Amino acid sequence: MSTDVYDRAKRSAVMARVRSQDTKPERLLRKTLTALCARYRLQRGDLPGKPDVVMPGRKLVFFVHGCFWHGHDCARGSRVPKANRDYWLAKVARNKARDAAALAALSAAGWCVETVWECEMKNTGALKERLARILDQAAARALPSRT
Repeated sequence: MSTDVYDRAKRSAVMARVRSQDTKPERLLRKTLTALCARYRLQRGDLPGKPDVVMPGRKLVFFVHGCFWHGHDCARGSRVPKANRDYWLAKVARNKARDAAALAALSAAGWCVETVWECEMKNTGALKERLARILDQAAARALPSRT
């Protein structure tokens, strides 16, 4: 028995209206990376989880997660709607499980995985510093060792 108040077709129509790519947080991440002179590719479907931003030469991927949809531990992410509570708890749990599986598969393939949460986008200065640090670390990993 489903805990959803909508039938399958109606729920599908409602969820289809939720953007999955080219969201405002994703655009902000790309803008910040561009300001740091980083080159990247978008939504590589051949990688587990279809990362939002991919830097193949650095073996670095970014996921931009909405706090509510991916169950972040911030105020917005830990909020559960009162209506249809069981549905939303199950939905977020499935998203978290899918995220964990994608992270494990990418890590096993040698990729460095970074998650940028929607709530982190509010402080653009801190975001830019974090991204610069990540890019520096990725560049250091990509350099061949001189022995």
